[in-house]
Amino acid sequence: MQRIHNAIQLTEMSRDDLAELYAYPLQLDAPWVRANFVASIDGAATSDDVTAGLGTPADKTVFMLLRELADVVLVGAGTVRTENYGGARTSATRRRALYDRGLGGHRDGAPPPIAVVTASAALEPGCRLFTDTAVPPLIITTSTAPADRKQALAEAGGVVIEAGGVAVTPKGLLAALAERGLTRVLCEGGPHLFGELLEADAIDELCLTTAPVLVGGTARRISLSAHEFRMPMERRHILLDKDGTILTRWARR
Repeated sequence: MQRIHNAIQLTEMSRDDLAELYAYPLQLDAPWVRANFVASIDGAATSDDVTAGLGTPADKTVFMLLRELADVVLVGAGTVRTENYGGARTSATRRRALYDRGLGGHRDGAPPPIAVVTASAALEPGCRLFTDTAVPPLIITTSTAPADRKQALAEAGGVVIEAGGVAVTPKGLLAALAERGLTRVLCEGGPHLFGELLEADAIDELCLTTAPVLVGGTARRISLSAHEFRMPMERRHILLDKDGTILTRWARR
């Protein structure tokens, strides 16, 4: 495998190589939270208000792989609305093969459910999250959220989970996932949810794609939090694609 300045050329990696490179730790007894984001060279997390505007073929390849490896895809309600989320679509064959190798996936090949954090259960029952999915979404909400909203989401096919009183805390959220055996957690945003998990020291690693483009404007960064903090990270790998895309994986020290 040719390396240039400690970086790996993506074109020299097979799908199995990539799966090994991004595999979760073995025998997890608590959730391992991996975040996945894309940003421009100048730090914009969106272009035209959506992340799709920054996507590249390499980013799409890793995006799909990370979903294949995960037990659950975690997102905030704002991201679901802005990005028009539907259910995850993964290859059943790949998911079974990854499971057999102990890398992740699912023994039956089922795709990972989308878990949405919304303290007020503020989702539309007719949105793609419910109408375009192979598995029921998980709605992580609170006991004080309006009962009629929770009932409507349950009737639309969602699994409504109360993980807090007036707020969904990172601790309550991850405990709810762990109770269901969902320990390989893939957080896809948004910035507020990622920031809350970071502040709670609940992020184990970050997979960050840098798209070869400058955006400018007032686009947000990948994390937003109430307080400034510093979290030392260690680089695990760098992947380079021929179009200039840079894919990095960082783990906390």
